[in-house]
Amino acid sequence: MVLPRPGSGFRLGLVRSGHGGAEVGKMAWRGWAQRGWGCGQAWTPPAGGRSYEELTAALAPSRLLRRRFNFFIQQKCGFRKAPRKIEPRRSDTSSEAYKRSALIPPVEETAFYPSPYPIRTLVKPLFFTVGFTGCAFGSAAIWQYESLKSRVQSYFDGIKADWLDSIRPQKEGDFRKEINKWWNNLSDGQRTVTGIIAANVFVFCLWRVPSLQRTMIRYFTSNPASKVLCSPMLLSTFSHFSLFHMAANMYVLWSFSSSIVNILGQEQFMAVYLSAGVISNFVSYVCKVATGRYGPSLGASGAIMTVLAAVCTKIPEGRLAIIFLPMFTFTAGNALKAIIAMDTAGMILGWKFFDHAAHLGGALFGIWYITYGHELIWKNREPLVKIWHEMRTNSPKKGGGSK
Repeated sequence: MVLPRPGSGFRLGLVRSGHGGAEVGKMAWRGWAQRGWGCGQAWTPPAGGRSYEELTAALAPSRLLRRRFNFFIQQKCGFRKAPRKIEPRRSDTSSEAYKRSALIPPVEETAFYPSPYPIRTLVKPLFFTVGFTGCAFGSAAIWQYESLKSRVQSYFDGIKADWLDSIRPQKEGDFRKEINKWWNNLSDGQRTVTGIIAANVFVFCLWRVPSLQRTMIRYFTSNPASKVLCSPMLLSTFSHFSLFHMAANMYVLWSFSSSIVNILGQEQFMAVYLSAGVISNFVSYVCKVATGRYGPSLGASGAIMTVLAAVCTKIPEGRLAIIFLPMFTFTAGNALKAIIAMDTAGMILGWKFFDHAAHLGGALFGIWYITYGHELIWKNREPLVKIWHEMRTNSPKKGGGSK
């Protein structure tokens, strides 16, 4: 008796012959085709017996192709392919142009999500820009009111502090005394920008923490292709990844701080500076959406360009010099014209080392504010101050009465 190989998928039926010997009378090949091919008609052997070698030769090609045919039949008989996962679009910052720039953080592994309707991306940033600018100038007006109101009390507090210092035993080499002496020697503008510089240094240190990289890229870099659009427009103004970038910006801010605060005052300067950071980032958003060149931006350059443009517009005959080339001097008006021309060319030609659109937006805002904005915004703050004054005077006293 000839037995099939195990796992061949067919059964052998035995019948007895009339001579009493066990002979192969008939083979039942049921189910072989269904298990071997998966679907289709069953295969029946031709009439006449075959030897083991002939059966093996006849079945060998089917065995070799069985896995291949099963694959196609399974796909046809109900197996579905897994749905293709749509991956978010990577930012253009992984291109060579951004890799060559040391002013931005490495964001090759960060996914950004550009909107299929780019114009809609600018709606929220536009409302945020208008709302934040209004709040900044309103807060500055209230701040100035409170400062004027507290000057008399501060004067008497200062007299009391001087009297206590005169009767208090002095310590030689007191560190706090040296700090106070240094602070009192600063101008009003330098004291104002000291807090801004401290905030920039603090954020720069946060960039050095590896576990905060994703958070910093998400909230401290402005990009219209990011999921977070509004808060980075302000936070990125205090964000620097490169030490050279931060040092250069803070040096320019420190150099122009006395002039800009003398022109605008402490409160108005802070409102202009913060608003300039948001407005310059919005101009950068518009340019990136219009050109399709998405990428992160960070730094205080846009706000500092506003300060620079405001001083150069107010004092166009002032003499300026480059830090590394102090022997070459030029007027502030000519410097402003050169900066605007360079940033305009960079924005049109697509230079990516700096965010030229943000620089240009900041410079134009500084020129506009000195020329028209001061008259339109700051000199019309009186109604808001009156409302605040009435709220303060009509508020109940701590004892429960009314003033």
